[in-house]
Amino acid sequence: MTKKASLKLFGHADTAKKMINLDEAEIQKIIYPVGFYKTKAKRIIEMSHKILDEYGGKVPDTIDELLKLKGVGRKTANIVVTLGYAKPGVCVDTHVHRISNRWGYVKTKNPIQTEFALREKLPQEHWIEYNDILVAYGQNVCAPISPKCSICPIEEHCPKIGVGKHR
Repeated sequence: MTKKASLKLFGHADTAKKMINLDEAEIQKIIYPVGFYKTKAKRIIEMSHKILDEYGGKVPDTIDELLKLKGVGRKTANIVVTLGYAKPGVCVDTHVHRISNRWGYVKTKNPIQTEFALREKLPQEHWIEYNDILVAYGQNVCAPISPKCSICPIEEHCPKIGVGKHR
């Protein structure tokens, strides 16, 4: 959903300078039905102004600078540095957090802790691809509730931490 909305939005405005020429209602309409689309539309305009005023129109390329933009969290910052700038980063969403813990690869309580644990443990050459692989795997096999263990290629090696019912 996010990718589709982003592509649609960038079809209308692909720079911060062009983005500020759209009003909040237009952005809402373009990105709907993404969750929190009203808040996100407001943040997009705010970020565009800040990118123009403080970064010369160029999206920051470090996690620390990206986190200064209101509405940008660690997951988004990591996605921007990895996909936008081909720099190392560990994108942790709900799937990455859940599956990394389910496997016992990390033992963390939230995605931020998971990111830092993976930075310590996961070889850097796998950082960028780890999110893509686990998101698809989490959506299709290792679901939050009742994962499809019967079709999982690594089922015999999985400790299934926190798994009650499975298929």
